[in-house]
Amino acid sequence: MPELYGVIKRPLVTEKGVTKKDSERTLCFEVAADANKTQIRQAVQALFKVKVDAVRTSTTMGKLRRRGRFQGYRSDWKKAYVKLKAGEKMPEYAEI
Repeated sequence: MPELYGVIKRPLVTEKGVTKKDSERTLCFEVAADANKTQIRQAVQALFKVKVDAVRTSTTMGKLRRRGRFQGYRSDWKKAYVKLKAGEKMPEYAEI
């Protein structure tokens, strides 16, 4: 189990992510930077007990941020859009 949570860090509960979840049956997660699509697919299937249709990934580069005269970069991070197969029950992690 620990290696599954090493691949998937957390679900991204944003307005865009919830809209994709409702309309396109797509889940959005922050994942490890070195995780590939096969590892992400296996982790989602094991954790949520669903069948995955497709996985798309995106690497976001860290932005320059300043606090007064000090500046630095935020960390780079990777997100994954996981589309579920038709007929699969959506996990309810985005309840408000």
